[in-house]
Amino acid sequence: MLNIQGLMKQAQMMQKKMQEAQAKLAEQEVTGSAGNGLVNVVLNGKSEMKKVSIDKSLVDGNDIEMLEDLIVVAYNNAHSQVEALAEEGMKEATGGVNLGGMKLPF
Repeated sequence: MLNIQGLMKQAQMMQKKMQEAQAKLAEQEVTGSAGNGLVNVVLNGKSEMKKVSIDKSLVDGNDIEMLEDLIVVAYNNAHSQVEALAEEGMKEATGGVNLGGMKLPF
């Protein structure tokens, strides 16, 4: 027979660890780059864009499309870093237990 109280206590501890991991992740920032650092995007741990920096050499009214593409690449680069941080936080919160693709809820 399973110890229901023990399972509930473990679930509460895991929930607390997940909340701590969420708070830690939200405080972190990552930078994604494109075009050899000519375009940089800074995201917080919630994947919210905080800053975009564009090298002046890219500002050309005749080639806006390339600049737009570089911004997308830089954002996607930063976003993949946030996902990696979230995955690491989930591993720490669950003690390495695989919860079937669950992610931190951001």
